[in-house]
Amino acid sequence: MRRRHNEVTDPQEIRRILNATTIGRLGTNSMDGHPYITPVSFVYLDDCIYFHCATSGEKLENIERDPRVCFEVDIPLAYFEASFDPERRACKLHQFYHCVIIRGHASIIPNGPLKTAALNALIVQHEGEGTCVPVTEDSPTYGSCHVVRITPSSLTAKSDLGQNRTHQERLSLARSLKRRNAPMDPATMRAMGFNPDDLPPN
Repeated sequence: MRRRHNEVTDPQEIRRILNATTIGRLGTNSMDGHPYITPVSFVYLDDCIYFHCATSGEKLENIERDPRVCFEVDIPLAYFEASFDPERRACKLHQFYHCVIIRGHASIIPNGPLKTAALNALIVQHEGEGTCVPVTEDSPTYGSCHVVRITPSSLTAKSDLGQNRTHQERLSLARSLKRRNAPMDPATMRAMGFNPDDLPPN
C-alpha cells in the first residue's frame, strides 16, 4: 500500500467496516480474459465472505473455471468540494472513505448446515434479528439458490480520513463539516476522532 498512513490493520476495525455495509463488488476472471465485476449482497462470517445467487450465471461459470476472485467493499464518507479550499483548486477536491480489498478463492457451499447458517446470517445482516422466518433445508426455495464462500488469501484495508494532515488542519476540516452538516458529515467527524456535539463550529 503506497499511502501507509491510510492503512487499517486492526482486525476489529476491518470487521466493523465489512459489517457496516451489505453490498460488495465481486471480481471474477472471464473466459475472454476480461475482469467481470458484479455487485452482490454479502455477509462477513467466521472470517469469510458469503453471498447467495442463482444457480447459474456468468459469475458462477467464471468461478467454476477459475476460483481466484477479488472482493471489494467501500463506504463513502464526506466529500470536500471546491468551497473547502479558498483558492478553489481542482487538486484539492477530495473524498474521505473506508475500503477493504480481499483476494481469495471462491467455492459453492453444498446444501447443509453451513449453507443454512450463511443464508440466515445474510438475512440478519440485511433485516435484523427476528424479522423473518428462519431458513431451513426444508424451506421451499432452499435449493433454488447457491451460497458462495470466499476464503481470503490476503486482505488489505484503508481509511482516508486526512491522517497525513496536522491536528489543527483536521480540526478545521471537522468544524467545516459541522457547519455544512450534510448527511455523511457527522459520521465522518466521528471517524476522524471528533465528537460532533463537542465541536464548536468556528
